[in-house]
Amino acid sequence: MATLLDQLKQYTTVVADTGDMKSMEKFKPTDATTNPSLITAAANMPEYSHIVDDVLKTAKQKAGANSDDKAVAAEAFKTLAVAFGREILKIVPGRVSTEVDARLSYDTEKTIEVAKDIIAQYAAAGVSKDRVLIKIASTWEGIKAAEQLEKEGIHCNLTLLFGLHQAIACAEANVTLISPFVGRILDWYKKDTGKDYTSAEDPGVISVTKIFNYYKKFGYKTQVMGASFRNIGEIEELAGSDLLTIAPKLLDELNSKEGTLEKKLDADKAKSMDIEKISIDKATFDKMHAEDRMAHDKLKEGIEGFSKALEELEALLEKRLKEVAEPVGA
Repeated sequence: MATLLDQLKQYTTVVADTGDMKSMEKFKPTDATTNPSLITAAANMPEYSHIVDDVLKTAKQKAGANSDDKAVAAEAFKTLAVAFGREILKIVPGRVSTEVDARLSYDTEKTIEVAKDIIAQYAAAGVSKDRVLIKIASTWEGIKAAEQLEKEGIHCNLTLLFGLHQAIACAEANVTLISPFVGRILDWYKKDTGKDYTSAEDPGVISVTKIFNYYKKFGYKTQVMGASFRNIGEIEELAGSDLLTIAPKLLDELNSKEGTLEKKLDADKAKSMDIEKISIDKATFDKMHAEDRMAHDKLKEGIEGFSKALEELEALLEKRLKEVAEPVGA
């Protein structure tokens, strides 16, 4: 009998949620996505130290021999995620998501500027922009940045998405795909209610199902990629989603378990559902966001968490720079 992972791949594009290339080689996902926490974790792994060291050496040459460590680390920071992305694209046949600095989540113009720089770095390495998704937090400002980037042919993945208002705004902005965070929604509700939930009752599963049905009902091209899973039950309930990005531990569970996997999400069935259409402008977005405690709390927490991870990455680069013994030009 086929494993759950093999069956899932028949319904859904499977994406690896990791910066660990060995996991990608093992599970053979179509795409891969990373975030600041995952890149920081990968940068700490000895097997990837050569990527970090190469980036630091290049950054030192670019910054100049007399530059201090902080300036060199800042230069390296701009290119490290792309360096990992380029290695990932040697393994996966599809796309990699590379994230804009989370500290720019409320700055539309700066987000656009950094996104274009990321695409330019990939282009300089011979990587087509069609193989890259720019990952941006689903703030109103981030969604507006993505809207402009999509008009210029730069495809975006809107992350830290927790509410229907964020999802609708992304679809109306014609972004390529969204990453609603299933597990983080569940975390919030468990803490808020003190309850445990079955997979079918899981608030994160219900949220993503609602978004998927809304998109398919009204014919939006934006794809839904469920993310941030806590268990394989959540994944089973979302079989049929356009994409699912899954951590190696859960990919391993799916790969080792046999049984029948039912397709739970169906675009054709969604078209006949009775769903109210909502138009989102900034005032409506802000109102719905303020009224949705979970989405408000988790978006804020997510941006702060990713920002902290970036600060840790900057500190790691400074530390590693001191450890690189080989002088420039040696």
